[in-house]
Amino acid sequence: MMENEVFASFTFYSTILIIKMYVLAIITGQVRLRKKAFANPEDALRNGGLQYCREDPDVERCRRAHRNDMENIFPFLFLGAIYSLLDPNPTVARIHFLIFCVGRIVHTVAYLLQLKAPTRSVAYSVAQLPCFSMALQILFAVITHW
Repeated sequence: MMENEVFASFTFYSTILIIKMYVLAIITGQVRLRKKAFANPEDALRNGGLQYCREDPDVERCRRAHRNDMENIFPFLFLGAIYSLLDPNPTVARIHFLIFCVGRIVHTVAYLLQLKAPTRSVAYSVAQLPCFSMALQILFAVITHW
């Protein structure tokens, strides 16, 4: 099915990251239920009353982690897909994808568990390195073939 080894690797790590985002959405919902902090009046009414239509710091932490994922994983999906078309070395490409994936997982765990600084910042920064590398390689490929 997937003859392009680089694209297969990209697909694997991208799917792991999308599943991670789904899990984070489920965690956010569970925290909302546990803390009785609902964003919409109809949800609050179904779960005890309008007084539960409110914000909660733990729910907001989950939401920030999820928003941060969207701000970082969506660009990775674009960059990784285009990078896969450049016929990079499969081992180098896999390392790029692995570093980003592990960095994002560590970032989420650090966010949710409120791990000591600079754990989250380091995870974020490490995950940005392969994205920056892929972006530069894409730009170089486009410029040299334009």
